[in-house]
Amino acid sequence: MKTVPTLQTRREFLRTSALGGALASTVPAFLCHTFSALHAAAAESATQTATGKDAPILVVLQMAGGNDGLNTVVPYADDHYFQARKTIGLSAKNILKINDQVGLHPSLTGFKSLYDAGQLSLIQGSGYPNPNRSHFRSTEIWQTASDAAKVESYGWLGRYFDNACGGADPTVGVTIGRQLPQAFNARTPTGICLDNPQNYRFMMGARHPADGEMNAEEKTFHELNQASTEEGGGADNSGAVIGAIGGPVASHGSALDFLRRTSLDAQVSSDKVLAITKRAQNLAEYPGSALASSLKLVAKLIGGGLPTRVYYVSQGGYDTHVNQINQHARLLQDLGDSIKAFVADLTAQGNLDRVLLMTFSEFGRRVSENANGGTDHGAAAPMFVIGKKIKAGLRGRYPSLAPEDLFEGDLRFNVDFRSVYSAVLEEWLQTKSEPILGGKFTPLPLV
Repeated sequence: MKTVPTLQTRREFLRTSALGGALASTVPAFLCHTFSALHAAAAESATQTATGKDAPILVVLQMAGGNDGLNTVVPYADDHYFQARKTIGLSAKNILKINDQVGLHPSLTGFKSLYDAGQLSLIQGSGYPNPNRSHFRSTEIWQTASDAAKVESYGWLGRYFDNACGGADPTVGVTIGRQLPQAFNARTPTGICLDNPQNYRFMMGARHPADGEMNAEEKTFHELNQASTEEGGGADNSGAVIGAIGGPVASHGSALDFLRRTSLDAQVSSDKVLAITKRAQNLAEYPGSALASSLKLVAKLIGGGLPTRVYYVSQGGYDTHVNQINQHARLLQDLGDSIKAFVADLTAQGNLDRVLLMTFSEFGRRVSENANGGTDHGAAAPMFVIGKKIKAGLRGRYPSLAPEDLFEGDLRFNVDFRSVYSAVLEEWLQTKSEPILGGKFTPLPLV
């Protein structure tokens, strides 16, 4: 992580910040003691500023709910597929063919154009040993990069922040949504949660509020980073059963950690975010969905030079137990079109060569359709990696659909998802993966 000369030390910021001044006479005693501790602990620490123009950026897109990989990347030449899916199986004549064996869902025209342009890598059969069909536990496994039998305290991106981003700008990690994902959970609290840029700031107001009201300083603690209900901020990503599952995030911090993130970093970063969103312009037309709005904001922050290394966005709705065909088609249309617009925006900015976007879903669906025109929780599923510098094409091999090759009715994984994370860390973010992933996973050739 590159740094540039310091503008202001944390101690100086405390002395001049709104919190250090305006709250000095109103905070409880234990917080005053915490400020004293912060003065001592941060005396030699500095708020890093960076240009945001010279480092690679990772965008993680969570397809929450468990995407049906079989109807996303369709094995249209395999008779087992049509035998298992007599109702929801997709006709071979409509598939966006990649080769003579597999093709993309007809709604993924955006992905097909990116694939043809050499900007999309399709990773077949990704998963992990001993798969778990619980939304929450499997999401936790993907977000912490843990073994199925082990529970990790910190997320894989949080461990990246701890290992490679010490002293970085508070906006080194940005999630677009209502709460930080478990993937961001770190020993040293890092990253911001951004739904509506107008809400991500301290609000200073009257010193003497009416009875029953919070003063402006108390509102700072209570409202900072809460979900917006304006400008679409509170909308569900896709209006289906499962939205964006963040996992059971536990707070391992203290009042000291909380204040370090909010009081020392938030004013600086909120001013920066607001300035960028006011001056930066999007250079592509986006769909009108929540996912598109999230990616549109990410593109604006990238174009404006926010020194972020990891962005995290979510699209929900993939828990398609009932009447899957139309719902899944709508979700995939939104996914492909939104990402295509995002790529066009970054291309127009001249920033696409700095950005890699990776998708994941907590699991795939069962091979056989259910009695309700849908699919139930499964295991292996495809991942997508998008960018200008990636090695495009098919990665891994499509899992066998033959009944004797299935695991309890599910596809067997061929690519451990942590080998994808390893590639992202080592080949893209240029950091050692083993301390972050807690083991050695051979990087999948992606970059």
